[in-house]
Amino acid sequence: MADKIFNVLFLCTGNSARSVMAEAWLNFAGRGRFAAFSAGSMPTGKVNPHTLDVLKIAGVPLRETPRSKSWSEFAESGAPEMDFVITVCDSAAGEVCPIWPGQPMNAHWGFPDPAAVQGTDAEKQAAFLDVFRQIRSRIDIFINLPMASLDRLALKKHLDDIGKVKG
Repeated sequence: MADKIFNVLFLCTGNSARSVMAEAWLNFAGRGRFAAFSAGSMPTGKVNPHTLDVLKIAGVPLRETPRSKSWSEFAESGAPEMDFVITVCDSAAGEVCPIWPGQPMNAHWGFPDPAAVQGTDAEKQAAFLDVFRQIRSRIDIFINLPMASLDRLALKKHLDDIGKVKG
């Protein structure tokens, strides 16, 4: 299990901000131990420009330009088999969060939707930066879990606990 590359799918509603930032950060910070993907239950069809700005500011290299896509792509035959599926929508905001069927370990790490922030470009960028900081904090905890020494129940508890970490 020490050499295993874990596939992680981050799900959100629009797949334009939170899930894209999580995918990019895990692919960067996971240093090849994780393959991250993102999708949405109702994708907007485009990644929010503030998402791309924040990733650039954070120095996160992108293998390719992110795109907003439906989570159904990952349910199709031939799609990568997921080890983890993490919803990142903020259920307190009343958003619809898809539930992933199957065997992956599921967790919910809610973040406020920075794309919903109204105001100046500076205020919007500040909201995106704040959410990215929260995402980065939780993912940094996740990538440092001793995966090989945790049974499924202990790993699930850690995933749930990470979802409660305040930014």
